[in-house]
Amino acid sequence: MTPVFGHGHLRLYLLKLLDESPKHGYELIQALSERFGGTYAPSAGTIYPRLAKLEDEGLVTKTADGRKTVYEITEAGRAELDSRESELTSIENDLTDSVRRLADEVRSGVGEAMKSLRADLASAARQAREATDATTQSYSSWFAFDPTQDAPGQDAKGDTSSDETRAADETPASADASRDASRDEIRDVDIALAEFRQSVRTALRASGARGAVPSGTAAAFARRLDEVRASLFADLGK
Repeated sequence: MTPVFGHGHLRLYLLKLLDESPKHGYELIQALSERFGGTYAPSAGTIYPRLAKLEDEGLVTKTADGRKTVYEITEAGRAELDSRESELTSIENDLTDSVRRLADEVRSGVGEAMKSLRADLASAARQAREATDATTQSYSSWFAFDPTQDAPGQDAKGDTSSDETRAADETPASADASRDASRDEIRDVDIALAEFRQSVRTALRASGARGAVPSGTAAAFARRLDEVRASLFADLGK
């Protein structure tokens, strides 16, 4: 991802945020995240060293508020802002461009993730169909025997025990029930996948319109899909 702030610009922007009101570190991170519509949020390791430098320069002060440390701009800090007002205006304009660029990057990343998801779903559907075909072929072998040949357990007169006769009568019905149950499960999985895809697309488009899809969403989504796929394959014995 390309840099959001130019050299020294984040430092000046922190002064601007503190000029609006005193804030603790998390509030500054949150304010920046909101400014970027959720597409960018600086880490604590980015914010706190700069606050410490501003304090060393006498541009901000900090006070303890319970377990939080609240930062407040000093008169020297306000004088710094006044002297660099034109530069601050330029930073604001650059931020608008950065928000647009980050939103484009998020959309691109989500688009690639959706392509990968569609490929994974297509592969899973194909494997499910192959498994169903294999099951159907296996069960079809029950009906492929030659009725002119003696079945196991049958003597030359065609006599079988009552237990064997009952088992032979029940096996085709059991095969049909298992096959139908498998098809029902596959149909329900297809329905669930379609509903899942539609709900994800709807949520992403709504968040994308607000520029509120966080960085890393695509990677996290792909990772969780891998976990779901591994769990499903384990259940299927693959």
